Amino acid sequence: MTIPAKSLCLALALIGALPAQNPRARALGIPFDGTPGPNNAITDVAGIAVGHTTIIRGEGKLVPGQGPVRTGVTAILPRPKGNWDFVMAATFNQNGNGDMTGVNWIEESGFLEGPILLTGTHSVGVVRAAAIHWQIDQGRQFVFTYPIVAETFDSLNDANGQHVKPEHAWAALNAAKPGPVQEGAVGGGTGMICNGFKGGIGTSSRLVTVAGKQYTLGVIVQCNYGGDLQVLGVPVGREITDLKACTTLPQTRPWMGNRLRPCPAKLAATRNSAEQASELGRGSIVVVVATDAPLLSHQPKSGS
Repeated sequence: MTIPAKSLCLALALIGALPAQNPRARALGIPFDGTPGPNNAITDVAGIAVGHTTIIRGEGKLVPGQGPVRTGVTAILPRPKGNWDFVMAATFNQNGNGDMTGVNWIEESGFLEGPILLTGTHSVGVVRAAAIHWQIDQGRQFVFTYPIVAETFDSLNDANGQHVKPEHAWAALNAAKPGPVQEGAVGGGTGMICNGFKGGIGTSSRLVTVAGKQYTLGVIVQCNYGGDLQVLGVPVGREITDLKACTTLPQTRPWMGNRLRPCPAKLAATRNSAEQASELGRGSIVVVVATDAPLLSHQPKSGS
């Protein structure tokens, strides 16, 4: 999307304690291009805050409506709390059937007015409603509003149990703060997989210089798709065979059987490699991009 003097770009695709942050790739010596901001996170763009609510409850076999529960909400505030100024915004949907509420108003006006929330597919409605009431509680005055709530399917969760409640969305919004951002199996990304491994929330930033002026570009993603894990073009995922994601959900769909093994037994291959490759590529990702570069809404849209 885009903010005046700041820009944002949306792209489609029991509160537990947050787990300790594992070392990030740069800290392990992986030589990624570019210069990150101080937090290497979307919050390096001034004024942006991120908060999570993570819901982890239960173990073992799936009991619909009871768990195990692996889900949550991630909230992104494009302006500091209490500042309801709009930001310039654009959206881009590459393909597929992912849902993001509020996109029609962004397309029509080029404005984003309020927070962005990420969650699981079956929790979009409750999170959207909660975002309206949270803004009213925070003193925002409006006649109507179109909250931005985006989803990916949390296949490691009892998704049909709809365990995300309004208080979880409120907690994520209230927890939003600038500075370091918790990554991994947290917030809206708790029940996701990515490239065959436990996925979730990731964020990064880069400092760029244009015409002698320095700007910050920040990204946060909620990842839930298949494929081979590659790092700088190296297919490291093929060498890691003991950490693949597993699920307690019934193996009712071919794509699930090819992307996820049942816990704890490994799934025997029952389809040919071409069919597996097709199914492994399925899934979705939501990307939120922000920058303090002075862009109007049509510029990030055309750049997508």
